[in-house]
Formats: sequence, C-alpha cells, structure tokens
Amino acid sequence: MTTPDVTVTVIVFNDAARLPRAVASLRAQTHANIEIIISDDHSTDETPTVARQLEAQDDRIRYLRLPENSGGCSAPRNRAIEIARAPYLMFLDSDDELPPRAVESLLAAHRERAVDFTMGAVRRVRVDNGRRTTWMPHLVTEHRTVEGIEADPRLLFEHLSTSKMYARSFLDRHDLRFPEGIHYEDQLFSAQAYCLAKAFTIVPEPVYIWYIDPFAAAASASISNQRHKVTNVRDRVHVQRLIDDFLLESGHAGLREDKDFKFLKHDFRMYAGDLPYRDAEWLAAFAEIMNPYLETLSPGAYARLPRAERVVLELLRAGRPADAQLAARGLGHGVAPREVTADEAGVPYWGDGVPDSDRGRRELDLSDLELDTRPFPTAQFRHEITELTREDGACLTLAIRTYDPGLRLPVGPQRAGLLLAPGGRRMTVPFRLDPVRPGVFEGSVRLDLAAAPIPLQGFQGIRHPLVRLNQQGLSNSGLLLAPLDFPTATARIDYHSGATPHEVTIEPENRNPGRLQIRWRPVGVTARVIRPAIKKIARPRVRRAAKLVASLLR
Repeated sequence: MTTPDVTVTVIVFNDAARLPRAVASLRAQTHANIEIIISDDHSTDETPTVARQLEAQDDRIRYLRLPENSGGCSAPRNRAIEIARAPYLMFLDSDDELPPRAVESLLAAHRERAVDFTMGAVRRVRVDNGRRTTWMPHLVTEHRTVEGIEADPRLLFEHLSTSKMYARSFLDRHDLRFPEGIHYEDQLFSAQAYCLAKAFTIVPEPVYIWYIDPFAAAASASISNQRHKVTNVRDRVHVQRLIDDFLLESGHAGLREDKDFKFLKHDFRMYAGDLPYRDAEWLAAFAEIMNPYLETLSPGAYARLPRAERVVLELLRAGRPADAQLAARGLGHGVAPREVTADEAGVPYWGDGVPDSDRGRRELDLSDLELDTRPFPTAQFRHEITELTREDGACLTLAIRTYDPGLRLPVGPQRAGLLLAPGGRRMTVPFRLDPVRPGVFEGSVRLDLAAAPIPLQGFQGIRHPLVRLNQQGLSNSGLLLAPLDFPTATARIDYHSGATPHEVTIEPENRNPGRLQIRWRPVGVTARVIRPAIKKIARPRVRRAAKLVASLLR
C-alpha cells in the first residue's frame, strides 16, 4: 500500500447530515495522495452508517469509532494521530470543509522549506446569510516563514488547530497532543505549537472553510456559541491558566503581555458583547470566575485596548455589573455613555461620579474619546428608544432619548431624522428633539414601514434604523438602541407602488448592541417565481446596469 503524503482527520459526533460534505471536500483535493480518517466520538445517530458507506466508496478513507463518547474534540483527534500513516497531519471538523487546493498549498510550503507546521487563510461563512469573510486577514496577507512566535506574537490570535498542517515528527518530538477532558483545547494546543516550533510557514491561500451559525439552537451550538453557560466561562478561564503555566515553564514568559492582550481583545470581548442580555445571577457568577483571573493579567495588555472596552472591564472589576451592562451596549459602534463627570482638573470620567481609586481613574478616564472636540460627523451620541408603540398595520411610534455627554448640540430644539434603507433606497423621516436638561434631548417619531421605498422585485433582509443629526452643514448618523425585551410583531404590507407584498417583522436585535431590527420577507407569487428568476439570470454587470437605469428613471 502506498504511503500517503498527508493524513486528514475528520472528527465527528452525531453529524450524519454534514459529514458527507466534509469528506467530499477531501476527496476533491487537487493533491490526491492523502489518507482520510473519520474519527467518530461514539455517535448515537446515523453517523456510523454514513461513515461506513463513505469508507466503502474510497479506499483512502478509514473509519475509526471511539468505544465511548469523550465529550470533546481532543480524544478523536488523538486516537487518529495514533493510527495515521502520513508524515504530515491535518484536522477537519465535520461541519466544515477544506477548499480544493488546501492540501496542495500547505504541503508545497513544507516541501519548499523544512518547517514544523504550515498554515493558511481561513474563510468564514455565515450559515444564516452566506456572508464570507477571512479570519484574522492581517496575519495571512503574504507568504512568509516565521522564525519562532516571538517574531510575530500577533499570531497568538490565530489559535485554530484546523488551519494548519503539522509535521508528524514535530508532534512526536515534543509529545504534542490535544489536551483531553477540557474545552477550548485548540487554544492550549496552538499556544504550545507556536512556542515549540522553531519555524513555521504562512501561505495566503485559503486552506479552511469555517461555517458559522450564530443562531444555532443551544443544543447544537458550537462551544464558542455557548457563552450563555457559566461552565463555558469557567472552561475558557481554565485553559487560559494552563496556557500561562506553559508559557512560564517553557521559557516563554516574555509572551505573557501579548497573550493577555489576545485574551482581553478576543475571549473576554466575546462575553462583553453579551453582557446586556444576562441576568443578575449570571453576572454574579461571571464576575466570580472572571475577576480573579483579570487581576493576574499584564497592565500593558489593558493599555492596548480601546477605551470603551477598558471601561467595561473596569466596571466589572469594580463590582458594578449593572454599569458594565450599560457600557457594553454599543461596543465597537462609537456609542457614548449616558453621562460623564469631570474632576477639578476637567478630566472626564465615565458615569455620574469621579472614581475613588487610581485604577478607576486610569481606566474610566474618557479624555482620549474627545467627546467635546472630535469632528461632528464622528461625534459620539447615545440614542435610545424609551417607548415603542405599534399602531395598526406596520406603523410604529418611537419615543427617543438622545444623550450628548460632550455637549456638542446647541441649546434648544434639534432637527433630526430617522434613516432606513431597505433594498438600497434611503427613507428619511424627520422629527424634533427637545432639550430636557443639559446633554439630554427627547422626541417622538412615527415610522410607517408601508412608505419604505422597496424595489419592485422585493427585498429580503434586515435593516436597523439610524438617527441622523445635522449641524452647520455637517451630519452625524448613529445607531438606535432599542428596549431589550419588547414583543416581536409581524405585519403584511401590500405596497401601493406595485412592489411585491412583504411580511415585515419588528423585533429587538437580541445580540450585539440590541438595536431596533426590521426584517423584510417577500411573499406571494412574485416572491416565489419572479424574484428567484431575477436572482438567477441577473449577473453582477446586469444588476449594475439595471440600478443605473432605475436611478435615471427616478
């Protein structure tokens, strides 16, 4: 039997439906001399039957079934390593794929120069909308060989084990295997691989297709999408402590600040965006687990974070979880706090008082946000819906409160507009904001969704209204935060313009900052027949021409 060049292990558990797609992506590789091991973590669905059928179709495929379920990814990978016959190893999850040239590209990099592992770009595909992005694109822009992780510590952010091809001799020389009995095993394994490798090569070609399903049911969600579980927090922190111990024991303590920054910017940041949706009991448990670990992190790692993220961290560490929730809404979107307080020297701090500790004054100091001086188009405001009333049909009346902590708006009533752009066509509804007290304005706007300019062929998608403010010929558009728990409402709209009828759903976003979310879905014959036909025949150039003609006609 010919020795394969590469062994690719597909780990699977109760995923009979998607396993054939993963295996098909391996059988379609341009480099054909590979071994495929399906490593089954003792599935209880039809996976064994499907795996054996696949094994019978291709003599490159071997089926390995674990005698009992391990509850994780490590054991099925490790058991496959034990029986793998090739000098190079790769790993694939059953719900993902490899692009056709993945094995060829990574193997070529190994043959070009002897390195411990090679790695490439990861394409992320959103299951719900098909959107494609590249994971950590700034790290994989060029073909290069890195002489040890200290040469580019940013790579600690790319902690996936599946985007890499490992030399078997490298794994065996260091007895490097996946840690069993814990979650987030990739993070520890990858940290160890980075530190132990003398050299590794990066190729810019895509070598992994990672399917992301942010709305998966809790029972089937990936580990990363189970952040609502306190055990998930505990597992992630536990792995971080193991990585810290390894860095110290292996002589790589100098990487600690970079590793801590990665944890704060990536791991903690994922939880931070969810904080507004957690109850008091969860927040207390989260703080009990997270805060002791946060105290061990390098001050330099905190200093490298954006100010808004430092504020959330400090409020949590200071025992102010409700304030942390408030600060977390709008992270990454330039949303201002409701209130700032200046000390005797004029230094502005987050909230209604000056912090009483050195750390608090350092972390809650908002001077670098330039709330009172930055150009008006990028000025930070906070727009909140304080009351939402649904009328007959698809009409809404929104009571809006705008916070202006930098006092950028002049005294008196302000002209504002509510912006909405379904189908690429903008709709602006003017309204007035009246002053309530310095830095706070309130107003009311009626939004009739039946008046939205929908294209004749319809629009399917989600839009979030924005609030626009104007000052001396300049405009500022900011997102609109909605109540987190208002009831979802759905209405049918038959447009007078002749556009296809739509079902329109008004709902809270239920993730990220929690905006007012409006979802359109075409219904009727036009939606079932004409719209799919247009999408099928309209190439990009044709669509652009159609848009140009439509704009001229308008």
